[in-house]
Amino acid sequence: MSLTPPDSPPEPVRQLSLFGTEAADPSVADLAGLLAGPGGVVRMGRTARLSIVVDAAWRVHVLVAELALRGLAASWEATEDQRYAVRTSYTRTLAPLAAAWLADAGRKRPPEGFHLNGRRLRLWLAAAGAADPAGFLLRLGDGDQEWWPVVRAALAAVGLPAALLDAGEGGPAYRITGRRRLTRLAELVGDRPQAAPPADWPALPA
Repeated sequence: MSLTPPDSPPEPVRQLSLFGTEAADPSVADLAGLLAGPGGVVRMGRTARLSIVVDAAWRVHVLVAELALRGLAASWEATEDQRYAVRTSYTRTLAPLAAAWLADAGRKRPPEGFHLNGRRLRLWLAAAGAADPAGFLLRLGDGDQEWWPVVRAALAAVGLPAALLDAGEGGPAYRITGRRRLTRLAELVGDRPQAAPPADWPALPA
């Protein structure tokens, strides 16, 4: 599959949101959005590496670019199940993130005080967001069930109360529904990346 991003017209100017992508400069802390979803982080000595498997080529483009904005080099490779594994190099830059997110046994879990904002949601959406007939899905990692309620509470705190879908319903994922909530999601995550298909990114009402 080609990884050449499609051309797209410029997006309209939007009003700034207090918690949106314009509220602060990109930082490594934003990668917590990937870990809220199906992303993972591992440590090696004083370094750490972040990785995530995605289902579409456009997601590779967006994530590699977002990681580069934060000073992180990333690589990708196709998987046997026709997906793409995106990962950073081992770096000390990611060590604090790993220390915050890894329990003593090396299992991923949100740190105390975990919260979401526009930049974290943008990364989560780019990696694992998808439109469905009822609204928009933010996919979760298998095996993280014990702390999904923490992520749900963080979504609600930024105005995005969501319903949990289990694997039999197309999940695991949180589904955001309703015009007001979908508008809020669009405000928070910012303009659609050039590589993302319009159907796969929330848009503000015309």
